[in-house]
Amino acid sequence: MAEELKLLGSLSGVSPYVIRAQMALAVKGLAHDYLPEDLRRKSKFLLDSNPVHKKVPVLIHNGKPVCDSLVIVEYVDEAFPGGAAALLPADPYRRAVARFWAAFIDSKVFPPCLAILKAAAEAEEEKAAKVKETVEALQLVEGAYGEFSKGKPFFGGDAVGYLDVVLGCYLCWFEGVSEIAGGVSPPLLDASRTPQLAAWAERLRSAADAVGCLVPRVDKVEAYLNNVLKPKWSAAAAASSH
Repeated sequence: MAEELKLLGSLSGVSPYVIRAQMALAVKGLAHDYLPEDLRRKSKFLLDSNPVHKKVPVLIHNGKPVCDSLVIVEYVDEAFPGGAAALLPADPYRRAVARFWAAFIDSKVFPPCLAILKAAAEAEEEKAAKVKETVEALQLVEGAYGEFSKGKPFFGGDAVGYLDVVLGCYLCWFEGVSEIAGGVSPPLLDASRTPQLAAWAERLRSAADAVGCLVPRVDKVEAYLNNVLKPKWSAAAAASSH
């Protein structure tokens, strides 16, 4: 029986979690149908597929939904063990450590990064504090990169692996912060502060063709920020003030 894979994603093309699922599918060489969702008018298919969180991404494998980007990455690695290299390390301890760093990246790296964009233009102290928090977290991830890569190009060694897609899905946002927020200099991923990660980011974009091409341009992040996030943040601020 032929495998049927569908990925429910976003129209914006900049959701890091959708990008993460796309990267995992690309690394595994898995053909799939991409079904973009208008998240302002969520389809019945999405709501039925992910009734708990009602969010993308959702991977549909032979009619069965798999939700949450990290879960999807691990699922495709386990469900399709043949052909392409494994995403997660084979050793149970190294798998556990990789999962630890994945949770760290999602909870300690991206939230302060997004907060830089959310900070008001005049809130220089707040912005500077979030830049510092993000860079310090990235410096810790750089240490993990050294442990996992062992001098090779990627977290996964010679090939793109689990932590490469976990962190790589945020590249356009790291670059967007540096170019859009103003006052963020040097960039978040910079050779002066995180030399190994800065070099890794360049390799991910250029050497890993199937993955690198999934990193959106910064102008798409800026459009999403101006058209979706800023109005959403403004509405939330107005609601909380009443």
